[in-house]
Amino acid sequence: MLRNGAAGGGGPAAGGAAVPRPVRVWCDGCYDMVHYGHSNQLRQARAMGDYLIVGVHTDDDITLTIDGKDTYEEVKTAGRYRECKRTQGVSTTDLVGRMLLMTKAHHSNIDEDLDYRKHTDNFGKGPKGHSPWTGVSQFLQTSQKIIQFASGKEPQPGDTIIYVAGAFDLFHIGHVDFLEKVHQLAEKPYIIAGLHFDQEVNRYKGKNYPIMNIHERTLSVLACRYVSEVVIGAPYAVTADLLDHFRVTLVCHGMTEVVPDKDGSDPYEEPKRRSIFQLVDSGSNLTTDLIVQRIIKNRLEFEARNQKKEAKELAVLEAMKRLEDEKH
Repeated sequence: MLRNGAAGGGGPAAGGAAVPRPVRVWCDGCYDMVHYGHSNQLRQARAMGDYLIVGVHTDDDITLTIDGKDTYEEVKTAGRYRECKRTQGVSTTDLVGRMLLMTKAHHSNIDEDLDYRKHTDNFGKGPKGHSPWTGVSQFLQTSQKIIQFASGKEPQPGDTIIYVAGAFDLFHIGHVDFLEKVHQLAEKPYIIAGLHFDQEVNRYKGKNYPIMNIHERTLSVLACRYVSEVVIGAPYAVTADLLDHFRVTLVCHGMTEVVPDKDGSDPYEEPKRRSIFQLVDSGSNLTTDLIVQRIIKNRLEFEARNQKKEAKELAVLEAMKRLEDEKH
């Protein structure tokens, strides 16, 4: 993972000068439920060289070999090991913990308190620095962090400006498949993704959603190669003002249910009136709900196995105790 020319292994060029060898970077991991922390790691790894290769581990993600050695010992010894700066505030373990909370009524303390909802700011941040809709601390978002993830591209003449909107919670392959299909609709697509605020997602998805707050969802979507721009806190209804402001030529939605707006109206009424609305089938049946259900199911099965094992071990101990008592 050395910079160009550092290895000195390039071949001769015209005039006898050595041609720098391309730096090929290897980065590996389990990458379970890929989130913006993973995206940030890969972004940093890519900046270390010219070509990035990503290795995905099997379901047993280990950091030691069978003989107990560090799996990166060889490259560390060779001086070819580099570490990426960890993204604070997110991990797969943390996200799993949030999903497991969905088996409990962890938002019940605010469900009845409409005044509390009314006076929280637009970013869904409560007075103690926790989102009342996700139940987790909000990391400190900065413009620099957004710039690192954003494409920085402006729409160009001839671009087809396509608008999509949603929660994009736990940004997953189903979302990517949808955005890829949308991207294929035009020769020069410029996709703008509208992300709803936490409280809006909470309204149409239910009291346990979203899992990720607006800041986290913003970075996750910005990391997608098909997305050119993100509207942070987009209105639920796709209004004439929004369409005119961004000069939108096409509005797309997936095959998931469209929940009516607060007043019962269709949030896509205006783009439908303009005949610029299109349903897009991603071909994927993966949803955030399915991921959450899978996590909870696996956790319950794990707990059941542990309880069964503990009961068996207890029965053995009791049997041994009875034998000892009979001897005496």
